[in-house]
Amino acid sequence: MVERAVLHLDMDTFFVSVERKRDSGLKDRPVIIGGGSDRGVVSSCSYEARKFGVGSGMPMKLARRLCPEAVYLRGDMDAYSKESRLVTEIIAGQAPLFSKNSIDEFDLDLTGLDRHFGAFKWSGELRQLILRESGLPVSGGVSVNRFVSKMATNAAKPCGEKWVGPGDEKPFLSPLHISKMHGVGEVNARKLIYMGIRQIGVLSEIPKKLLEREFGKYGATLWEHANGIDRSEVVPYHEEKTISKECTFQTDTIEVGFLKAQLMDLASKLAFTLRNSGKLTSCVTVKIRYTDFQTYTRQKQIPYTANDQALLACVLSLFGQLYTRRQLVRLVGVRFSGLVRGNLQISLLDDTPKEIDLLQALDQVRRRFGVNALKWASAYSPNPKQQQDTR
Repeated sequence: MVERAVLHLDMDTFFVSVERKRDSGLKDRPVIIGGGSDRGVVSSCSYEARKFGVGSGMPMKLARRLCPEAVYLRGDMDAYSKESRLVTEIIAGQAPLFSKNSIDEFDLDLTGLDRHFGAFKWSGELRQLILRESGLPVSGGVSVNRFVSKMATNAAKPCGEKWVGPGDEKPFLSPLHISKMHGVGEVNARKLIYMGIRQIGVLSEIPKKLLEREFGKYGATLWEHANGIDRSEVVPYHEEKTISKECTFQTDTIEVGFLKAQLMDLASKLAFTLRNSGKLTSCVTVKIRYTDFQTYTRQKQIPYTANDQALLACVLSLFGQLYTRRQLVRLVGVRFSGLVRGNLQISLLDDTPKEIDLLQALDQVRRRFGVNALKWASAYSPNPKQQQDTR
């Protein structure tokens, strides 16, 4: 049986690195990227800022108190998305099989590439190519599976590489603190520490059934990861992955307010689907079909996001450009494409903690009672008698 070889690549402090590429004067200085006011949140920060206790998701007001001498930037998602696509193109031109996990992380399946150390040598050459072609720092880790490779990459930062050979998974993981374990959030980390489990090695010795009793199905994953086991595959990356919704009306309509409300409702539901599946979109398409069955679409490339307000604004803008015939409409639709794995937080450069909490609260209600349980006020139809078929 051929030993697996998986490379994990992570662009170091990606947003900050892009800003430093554009302005070399930011090098070696504490840099914090986020909302433009104290009511915003930190989206990304440099290692120099982290030494002061600043971290992603922290209120900007607190960050300014911890590190007043930092350079504060609003952020430019257009620039970050452009650089992400550049790195993706470099990897696609070299890798036999890769997945794009987020705007700045990638997994590559290098199984069979001149045995295991040959894969590590090839990985180092790819890292150097990315450094030369993009001008951005990148760290990498190679092991027999995705989880250990991710942990190896974390250990290699900043801008380094690490190889965990076959059979060395547990010795590598065991001394690491439980809070450093990928996938273990703050809540679970506190619970494990309360149980007396502070190192991954200790966690690996806990019976799997006990962990399943305490953590449900996730307990089995905890046990496997602590023991260096991960059977998940590298899923090939395809930029054209899409999600979409359409609405066909029982009665053709020319009411602009109604059409806008339907589009906003479709977009809001799709945005919830993105967040619920841990994905971001980089392209929005709006579709209109008139009563004579003539169909028109218009699309726009956007910075990676899963935020309702950004997506709703884009959909309405495209509708305004598209709806020019002023004829009866029988169908409208919305499509999000260019999907990648990613956290909603990276797109919220201007949102406040209160707005983020509101969106998360709305999503919790939708998960419990269904996607139709709540809508934005602007997505309610001004003509409730209009019937439609949504799919």
